[in-house]
Amino acid sequence: MEKVIESSKIIENIPLKVTVSENELALFRIDGQVYVLDDMCTHAEASLSEGEVYDCKIECPLHGAEFDIKTGQAVTPPATKDVKTYDVIEKDGWVYVTL
Repeated sequence: MEKVIESSKIIENIPLKVTVSENELALFRIDGQVYVLDDMCTHAEASLSEGEVYDCKIECPLHGAEFDIKTGQAVTPPATKDVKTYDVIEKDGWVYVTL
């Protein structure tokens, strides 16, 4: 597990981009729980952390594809491929991710 960021820096429903061991990740806090996805949209070269969060989905800012934040599943076109998710835990005020 990689120590990534202080828990307090992840704000509810506001995406946050971090780089861990050369991996660009998008972090989300939804209903108090932290989720981590690859930051890159699987449809086109766009940063998901720059998108809008609603109903536990992240909308790609480029073409509007939506992904389920909890599962990484592509739920609307034009994306058809899911985004990779990562195991995450919060401990002692920090977020840790398994790459």
